[in-house]
Amino acid sequence: MDTISHAGEALPADEAGKPDLLAEYLGADFPWYGLDEGWNGRRWLSSVCRGRGAIEYGTLGHGDLPSRRPGDPTPRRFVSVVTVPQRPKRPAGDGTGQMEATSKSSAASLAGVALLAESWPWQLDRTTRAEWLDQQTNIAWDLSDNLTGPGWTDLAIPVDGVPSRFRYRESAYGWVLAGESAGVYIGVYGRGASAYGLGLSRSVDLRTYTRPDS
Repeated sequence: MDTISHAGEALPADEAGKPDLLAEYLGADFPWYGLDEGWNGRRWLSSVCRGRGAIEYGTLGHGDLPSRRPGDPTPRRFVSVVTVPQRPKRPAGDGTGQMEATSKSSAASLAGVALLAESWPWQLDRTTRAEWLDQQTNIAWDLSDNLTGPGWTDLAIPVDGVPSRFRYRESAYGWVLAGESAGVYIGVYGRGASAYGLGLSRSVDLRTYTRPDS
């Protein structure tokens, strides 16, 4: 059985008819990065963004699953790793224009906005909440466009055991890292787990990552 993606392509599905996330990840034309063996918590498949004919980026989750229950007081401990393939400026799949080249800033903005999406201030009314998200998203975009600015510091994170330079910033909602490795840009965001002492690896076994609803 197949399902249809938002791009209109038939995607594989599992026996229950749900989109086969693992097959989606395995079908990418770039390597995935996740936390190395030093992380002994849960690992889960988060999501992929597919354009026409290719996956544009995707995320691997580690730790507690996202909670969408308003007012849930339970603090989450998680780290998510966003992998963005290095791609040049290219025609948009729908023929409407050009897609910008990916960059380290791309990974930083995706990580920053995703962190905000998991930090909804449920105590606010819906209109105020939407205004808050718009405001904070614009701030995250501005910060990602200036990775050399004062909002960021350097942090060395081992990637496959080799120390690599990342840009790092903290906020009231968690932290964000942005860096690159062979052929990809990497964004990392988390809360409740320190960025210091983490390690990344491209040799992660995707079969150890479960569906988020399993």
